[in-house]
Parts: sequence; C-alpha cells; structure tokens
Amino acid sequence: MERRKFIQASALVTASFYISRDLFAKPKGPVYGHNNKKYVLDTKWGTLDSSRYPVKDCHEMVQDKKGRIILLTNETKNNILIYNTSGKLLENWGHEFPGAHGLTLWNENGTEYLFITDTEKHQVYKTTMDGKVLLTIDYPAESGVYKKKEEFVPTETTIAPNGDIFVADGYGAQYVLHYDSKGKLLNFFGGRGEGTEHLDNAHGICVDYRKADPTLIVTDRTRNCFKRFSMDGKLMEVISTPGACVCRPVIKGQYLYAAVLRSPNMDANASGFVTILDKDNKVVSNIGGTAPTYVNGALQPMQQAEKIFVHPHDVCVDSDENLYVAQWASGKVYPYKLKRV
Repeated sequence: MERRKFIQASALVTASFYISRDLFAKPKGPVYGHNNKKYVLDTKWGTLDSSRYPVKDCHEMVQDKKGRIILLTNETKNNILIYNTSGKLLENWGHEFPGAHGLTLWNENGTEYLFITDTEKHQVYKTTMDGKVLLTIDYPAESGVYKKKEEFVPTETTIAPNGDIFVADGYGAQYVLHYDSKGKLLNFFGGRGEGTEHLDNAHGICVDYRKADPTLIVTDRTRNCFKRFSMDGKLMEVISTPGACVCRPVIKGQYLYAAVLRSPNMDANASGFVTILDKDNKVVSNIGGTAPTYVNGALQPMQQAEKIFVHPHDVCVDSDENLYVAQWASGKVYPYKLKRV
C-alpha cells in the first residue's frame, strides 16, 4: 500500500514538472509585441492549395460560436473560407461577392448570421452561415445625400443590441448609416468634412460594450484615429493613433485590436503592423511596430519597425486570445496566426 502511494506521488511530481516546463518553455521563434501582449508568428497557418482555394485580398475574419475562423476574400471562386484554429479548411462557399470587404458576425437569439459588405456591388447582405442571402441593403437614396448607387461604397457593419444595423460607407460619402433590423433607414451621421464630427475613410465600425452604455467606435483612417459616437450619432471622443492608418476596431474583452494598413500615412507602401489598446484606449502593444511611447500623456507617432506584414487589413481574436491577421494587396497571402506567449 505504501509503495502504491509512493508511485502515485512520484507520478504527480513528474506531471507537475512537465506542466511547469511547458509553462516556462521558450517560445519557438521571434516574439513580437510589447508589455503583456506578445506573440509568436506562424505565416503558414492558413496556407491552402491556391489552385483549389485561391484568395485575392483577405479582407476580414471572425470566429463563430463553434470556434471556427471565417475568412472573407474578394476571390469569387470562394468568397468564404472556414478554418479550425489549427488551420485546417472545414468549408468554403461564395461566388457572388466580387467586392467582398466587410464581415460581421451577429448572434440573434442563439442563431448566428453574417453581414457582408460589397464595395463593387454597392450593397450590404445578411446571410446564413452557409451563404443564403436573407436581406439586401441597397444604396440609401431615401437619405437625400446619395444621387446614385456608385456613391455608396460600404466597407463595414456592426449590429446594435436591439438588432439595428450600422453601415460605415468608408469608401464612399463617409457617412455612418443607421438601419433597423429589416433594413429601413433611421438615421445617418458623419460624412465627409473638416470638423471632428466628420469622417475621412470611415473604414470600420463596432459597438463598444466596455463602458456602462454601448457606444459606436468608427475608424477615421487617414486622420490616424478612431472616433467614439453615441448610438444616435453624437461625437463623444477622438482616440488618436498617430502614425497608424487603422482599419476596423475589433474589441475582445477589455482590449481594442486593429490592423494598421500603413504607417505613418497612406502613401507609405508595405508599412503595416497590428496595434492593441487597453480599456482606457492607451496603446499597449504594437506587433511589427514601434513600442508605444507616451510623453506628458500624449501618444507619440508610431510606425512599422519589423517587416512581418505588408498591408494588414483585419485582426480576429480567438477565445484563447490568439490573433489571426488578414492582409490586403500583399501577394495573395493567406491569413497569419499570432500565438500569444
């Protein structure tokens, strides 16, 4: 009996040793990022046979409740590629979205749906998870500010708690358009202009639940910032990201993640990185970028420091806080994975 207890105790000690060794194991490969947000890079994670599953621009990614990673590309041989977190292809569909750009996941009473924006067709679509179109939003002629569909070039959507749909017209007239869940236009705000309430390259939008009440965070990419609006379109805050031409804001927990398409401005080719802001909207880490530095409370200009990305376009954060990065105009590369360390 004593011998059995000894063997059991020895096994526990041995197991603990290996667990501890794994916890403190040295990461395989270079570590990128700063402070408590550091990662190792896997550039082969999403790579597939390009003759069967080609991509063009890998625009955006989301994770569904099954844990699957869903990629949107404007390659009409397969607009949607669905992976598991190990990079295995599970499913592919979609041939009707030549300008596929924005991808949003919405859980409606336990059922998940996708919202897709198409910059070439000038439309927004709500679809089932296997691609059946349930709702189409055309250009908002009823607003009085659009004379033809070509002026409406939607880049992103977000869904309010009550199911209302907000569309960012980031490549068009720069308005944020507020619809009910059936596609009826209720309001619009922003638009091109010089005042802080206006927008220029309103590329992305999300609902921010980190404060007491939900608000909207909208990208103002060429001006290197995000802007916080009330749900009825009143400007509340400008979140400056100097030197970073940010894409859509992605919120996971208390952090805001964003791909930086270019730095320090939109004229600088192949100069992207990924930035991470905390609950107070202070930059805490730049993956492939310079370390965030504050002087007298002001964030100093940021830019690419390591050429691990070309033109990052979106960040997906999985349930383990690993990141997946989709890239635009980057040689048709598949998404990269950044494993947190």
